[in-house]
Amino acid sequence: MTDAVLIGIDVGTTSVKAVMLSVTGQRLAEFAASYPTRRIPPDRVEQDPQDWLRLVTAALTGFADRPEAARVRAICLTSQVNTHVFVDGAVNVLYPAIVWQDGRAAAAGARLDAKVSAAQKTEWLGAPIPLDASHALSRMAWIKATHPEVWKATAQVMLPRDFLIARLTGAVVADPISSVGLVTPALGYATGLIALLPGARQRLAPLRDPLSVAGHIREGQPFAGVPVITGMMDAWASLLGLGVASEGQAMYLSGTSEVLGLISATITGEPGVITFPPWAGITLHAGPTQAGGASLDWVARLLGQDPAALAAHAAPITRHSPLFLPHLQGERAPLWDATARGTFAGLTSATGPAELTAAVMEGVAFSARLAMEALQRSAGVIPAQIQTGGGGAASDRWCQMRANVFGRTFLRVEGRDPGALGAAVMAGVGVGLLPNLAQAAALMIRTDRVFEPDMQAKALADDRFALWQRLYAQIRPINEALA
Repeated sequence: MTDAVLIGIDVGTTSVKAVMLSVTGQRLAEFAASYPTRRIPPDRVEQDPQDWLRLVTAALTGFADRPEAARVRAICLTSQVNTHVFVDGAVNVLYPAIVWQDGRAAAAGARLDAKVSAAQKTEWLGAPIPLDASHALSRMAWIKATHPEVWKATAQVMLPRDFLIARLTGAVVADPISSVGLVTPALGYATGLIALLPGARQRLAPLRDPLSVAGHIREGQPFAGVPVITGMMDAWASLLGLGVASEGQAMYLSGTSEVLGLISATITGEPGVITFPPWAGITLHAGPTQAGGASLDWVARLLGQDPAALAAHAAPITRHSPLFLPHLQGERAPLWDATARGTFAGLTSATGPAELTAAVMEGVAFSARLAMEALQRSAGVIPAQIQTGGGGAASDRWCQMRANVFGRTFLRVEGRDPGALGAAVMAGVGVGLLPNLAQAAALMIRTDRVFEPDMQAKALADDRFALWQRLYAQIRPINEALA
């Protein structure tokens, strides 16, 4: 059915992005709109799930007015993960969504983590995945201890995408790939781990394969009756949206955070890496950092300037440039250090906005390199090139800096919405319009530009990366005390 149309929707950390595509990859329409995030010092980050639903409905309503609407054969959603929504039996929201950046449950997670060994976690989960502040059990334990009335009324603890599927179709489902830190290598719930928190298991939705049909859009809504594919988390959807689906391929997704991914059937058990159970012939080693594009947004806000304009006019990196640790809200992979804090080093009276911006951009690239090096040890493979995309990849300057820091070729994919694009790929495969994920990604994804590393800049980056790692280690006790 070469005239068939697919819809992919990505509910990210700051916005909803949606695309309407033909099965041959032609972009027919797109949608993007942001929603607010509430930040409550020192470590709380919340969103209103109704904002997600409002914008997803707006995207579908706009697409329904297109002439191609009658040819839509499937819809798939993806979303941020480790963002948790507590709902009652009617899928009414009981508490603001706790966003993945939120650190309030760190102590609750540490108490749970102390009850299990690395060997037990490897047995249950396939890797020693930490129970950090963003883990579902940590969040449940915090709600149970601090808001017992909410816990008692909670029927399901959902990810954003699961909440939206339930509201759009009435189906209560989850998928094993997005249920990070909760499932076994056999893609079932890790009952031994989940039993650490009484009452947790009954509040987790049934698991469905990501390519299965979760349900159909309810009557009275745009695209009523159209099947909705279960889908999975944004990192995996973006993997497909960047054309990465084969052994040895690597991705660098740049958004609010930087997410690194590497496909390899080899699993060494490297600490700090999230290794997903094999699915559809793909074993993904992932390293999500905490503050990528968010760091550039932060310095732009301080300087009162536009992030894109700042990036375009960043100063050249020299041996005397300041260093920056982009740990504005702790750090995730591979450090998993909730007490890490943002740090500048090497400032002088000559340091201005251009130098600060360059330091921030370089620091983000260093945090991504640190994660990728851990992935390479975990996967036992070093990729020759890296496919990149997302909002943070829009800057040519930043992409070139990353190629220099990594010493690798970077291939940037067309479009700044790889999550939505990957969701559309899953929609097509899920209803049988496309043969498999690898072929679908190859058919629908196109390269925008190639960035080759400058070897002189790489040598400088290697030296500064070593200093950057020393800076983190030496200032860690001070940042820990301040946190």
